[in-house]
Amino acid sequence: MTVLLVALGAAIGAPLRYAVATALDGERFPSGTLLVNVLGSFLLGLFVEAGVTGYWLALLGTGFCGGFTTYSAFAVQTHRLGAQRGTAYAVLTIGVSLAACAIGVVVAA
Repeated sequence: MTVLLVALGAAIGAPLRYAVATALDGERFPSGTLLVNVLGSFLLGLFVEAGVTGYWLALLGTGFCGGFTTYSAFAVQTHRLGAQRGTAYAVLTIGVSLAACAIGVVVAA
């Protein structure tokens, strides 16, 4: 049952991520990928602090947030941006995503 819930969440999160990233990513800056990673981090912090567990966490946390966020596109885009801009993008993405997760925790508390 848990595997099916993870798959269902990912089946919703991944196409949504693709739509957002495709609409917002530009040649100069991947703002769509940054947005989905930050929003997904916020939601995961919110879900965990709100006490979402079991099947709901499998659906929403692992499935949806896991499918909605993307490490692979983040890594490719960081490399594509080159040494200086890629490093800045990586630091920005990681820093803002961690802050968004913390904000989600505070909001749910």
